[in-house]
Amino acid sequence: MFRSLRRALCAAAATLLLPLAGGHPAHAAAAPGAGYWHTSGRQILDAAGQPVRIAGINWFGFETGNHVVHGLWSRDYKSMIDQMKSLGYNTIRLPYSDDILKNGTMPDSIDYSGGKNADLQGLTSLQVMDRIVAYAGQDGLKVILDRHRPGSGGQSALWYTSAVPESTWIADLKALAARYQGQDTVIGIDLHNEPHDPACWGCGDQATDWRLAAQRAGNAVLGINPELLIFVEGVQSYNGVSGWWGGNLMGVAQYPVQLSVADRVVYSAHDYATSVAQQSWFSDPAFPANMPGVWDKYWGYLFKQNIAPVWVGEFGTTLQSAIDQKWLAALVSYLRPTATYGADSFQWTFWSWNPDSGDTGGILKDDWVTVDTVKDGYLATIKAAGFPTTGGGSGGGGGGGGSTAACTATYTVSSDWGSGFNADVKVTNTGATALSSWKVTWTWSGSRQVTNMWNASYTQSGGTVTAVNAAHNGAVVVGGSAAFGFGGAPGGGGVPSVSCSAT
Repeated sequence: MFRSLRRALCAAAATLLLPLAGGHPAHAAAAPGAGYWHTSGRQILDAAGQPVRIAGINWFGFETGNHVVHGLWSRDYKSMIDQMKSLGYNTIRLPYSDDILKNGTMPDSIDYSGGKNADLQGLTSLQVMDRIVAYAGQDGLKVILDRHRPGSGGQSALWYTSAVPESTWIADLKALAARYQGQDTVIGIDLHNEPHDPACWGCGDQATDWRLAAQRAGNAVLGINPELLIFVEGVQSYNGVSGWWGGNLMGVAQYPVQLSVADRVVYSAHDYATSVAQQSWFSDPAFPANMPGVWDKYWGYLFKQNIAPVWVGEFGTTLQSAIDQKWLAALVSYLRPTATYGADSFQWTFWSWNPDSGDTGGILKDDWVTVDTVKDGYLATIKAAGFPTTGGGSGGGGGGGGSTAACTATYTVSSDWGSGFNADVKVTNTGATALSSWKVTWTWSGSRQVTNMWNASYTQSGGTVTAVNAAHNGAVVVGGSAAFGFGGAPGGGGVPSVSCSAT
C-alpha cells in the first residue's frame, strides 16, 4: 500500500451503493490454468497455451508483526479461502516480509479454539504459509508471493535497507522459489512492493535503479525455478513525472526488464483513490473521463501495445466519497475485457480481503465474515474463470453415491428509505457435495419490484422473484457461501420466506 497508514487496524465501511450491471464474460468450457504459466505479448498463458486471467485478492499479514495472514484470530483459514473462491476470486496475493524467513519466526494472533486452525498449531510462519498455499491449490486458487517489506516494521523505498541488504533480499527470494519448487499453485513472485523515490528506472545507478535490481533478482529466482513468473512493479517518478508508489511504468518503453528466461516478465501497477492520497487527476474538471488517459500513460500502454501483460496488483478504496466511487467504476471499466483486444484483459488483485486496512477497508467487513457486497459488486464484471484444483478436495464432505447437493439462503434488508430499499442474499452450501450452480426464489406480497441486481441474474413474475447465480459464483464448496444483492421498490413489507435449490 501507498503508506504505512495502510496497516492501521481500523476499517471503514462502504455506505453508498453503485452496483454494476451487465453479464460476466463467457469463458471456454475447459478450465484454463494448469501447470506453470508464461507470457506472450499482453497475454499470460498456461502450460497448454490457453490464456489465463488473474482476478484475485490481497490477503495481508505475513508482512506485519503478526507474521501471519490477519483474521485467523476470528476464523479458520480454510473457511476464509473457501469464501474467496465462492465469491469468484481465483488468485491470492500474499504479502510477506523477510522476517518470516528468519529461523524460528512464529505467528501470533491465531485462534485455535473450537477446532479452528487446528492444523496450524506449533507451526512457524513459513509452515503456515505452506498450509495456505496447499489449501489454496486444493481449492483451485493460484498464489502470488509478494515481498512487501524488508522487515515487519514498515515499507522501504528501495529493495534493500541497512538491516536487510540486497544479498539477503535475493537469498530469501531464492529460498522461496526453492521451497515451492514443483508446486504450480505458486505461479510467481512480486519482487518488491511499491518502489518509490529515490528509486529510479533506467538511470543506471546500481544503488537506485530498480529496473536493474529487478533483473538481478529475477534472474536469481529463475536460476532456481525457470518456470516462475517474475512480477515487476513500477517506481514513483520517471523523467520528472510522478505517480503512485510502484505505479509508474513509463520507463519500460525505453528500458524493459530483460531476464535470462524469455516470456516471464509481468509488469505490475498499483492505483488508488482519494481515501489513500490526493493526486492531480482527481481535481481535473474532466474527471473521471480523464482517467483512461492517465492509466494509458503510466502503465496501460504496455498492454494496449502488446508489449507485456499488466497486472494491477493493488487497487482499493473505502468508497466513502463520490470521487472514489467514480474512480472505481472507471477503473473497472478500463480493466474489463473489450472487443478491441478479444479475450485479452488486464490482470488484477484487489486490495484487500482484510477489513483492517486503514485507508481502504476490505471485501470483508469488521466481523471478518460478512461480505461488503457493494465493493464486491463493483468487481463482478471483471472476475474470471477459476483454475483446476491440485486435488484433495476443498471443503470437507464427500461425493459418493448417496451424497446430495443442498443449499439455504438468508435475505437481509441492508437499507430501506421508504420509496426503495436494498437487500443482500447469502447462499450457503448445506449439502454433502459442491454446488455447481444455485437458484433462489421468494414471493413478495404487494407490488414490490426488483430494480437492479448484482452478482446474480433474475426473473420476476408477479410477486415471485427467481435469482440464478452469475458465471463467477455458481460453484460453492461444501460449507461455503456465495452472495448477491439487489435494489427494489417500494420499501417496507418485511422479509419474505426464501428457498434455495441446487441446479
